[in-house]
Amino acid sequence: MSKYTGPSCRLCRREGTKLYLKGNRCFTVKCPVTKRKTVPGQHLWQRGKTSKYGVQFREKQKLKRFYGLMERPFRRFFGKAERQKGNTGENLLVLLERRIDNVLYLLSFAASRKEAKQIIGHGHILVNGRRLDIPSYLVRVGDVIKPAARKQSVDRIKTNLQSYSSRFDSKWLELDKDTPQTKVIRLPVREEVSASVQEQLVVELCSK
Repeated sequence: MSKYTGPSCRLCRREGTKLYLKGNRCFTVKCPVTKRKTVPGQHLWQRGKTSKYGVQFREKQKLKRFYGLMERPFRRFFGKAERQKGNTGENLLVLLERRIDNVLYLLSFAASRKEAKQIIGHGHILVNGRRLDIPSYLVRVGDVIKPAARKQSVDRIKTNLQSYSSRFDSKWLELDKDTPQTKVIRLPVREEVSASVQEQLVVELCSK
């Protein structure tokens, strides 16, 4: 039998892709998706051919789990993407990428998106000098993000920056590790979205 690695890792193996739910472990050789690219379980029995709906549903679930969203907030973001001009799928991905909890993860302020939500909820983050406790806040051009002026907040962010600094590679964010703080210099484009999904399948399902 394969070694049990927790529900987060089992989700990644079931989806067949990395959802980065286990922080830095996902970037190492210990990642279960890297070690074993099969579905969880001892007996690898196969179902029949997946239906079109099944493929679309799996892609939607993958996107929700990647950003840590429940159904209602996901639908709210989809509705907003539909109302915007341009491609709905790309609009949706860019909106999700702009969430403040995702931005903290990209900046290495947090080990995972789940920890980023916790950091925000505990009031450790300031946006434009004001404390923010809403993980779904969408960052805008010119926003300045930094830890609150408390030793506990600053120490936690600096510790994460030292541990996960190699992860940062977002051209639309300007990071100053010494302060530490970051500035949103522009909005991300589709090619810079960290989620690896086929957004058109998600749009086809949610538009029904």
